[in-house]
Amino acid sequence: MIRAQLASTLLRARPAATRVAPAFARASSSAHGQETFESFNQRYVTFFQSAQDLFEVQRGLNNCFAHDLVPAPSVIEAAVRAARRVNDYATAVRIFEGIKEKVENKQQYQAYLDELKPLREELGINIREELYTS
Repeated sequence: MIRAQLASTLLRARPAATRVAPAFARASSSAHGQETFESFNQRYVTFFQSAQDLFEVQRGLNNCFAHDLVPAPSVIEAAVRAARRVNDYATAVRIFEGIKEKVENKQQYQAYLDELKPLREELGINIREELYTS
């Protein structure tokens, strides 16, 4: 009984809560310029050319594929070469799976495959459809 009275007294004595914006929130990020498609591609080509281990390659792929665009074939080539350089065949195959998910239709995917066919032959990379023909 005493606990209930104490609790109700404390609740009534508490001041009304007010909403305060967090101090770390910034007003707007529109001050930053938009990155062009060419600078995006160059940034990731440079990144993949300098990647030294599997973690860096996979982190770069996650960041690259998180954008709302399909990377240019030059970026895909640099990523596949980086995956093979760190000796990870599975990641090289999954790069092509990522392209398949990002493109809008089968014709676009086939265009990427056709353009990157010499690279795939050079590095000995089969796509998933070639590995599992069931």
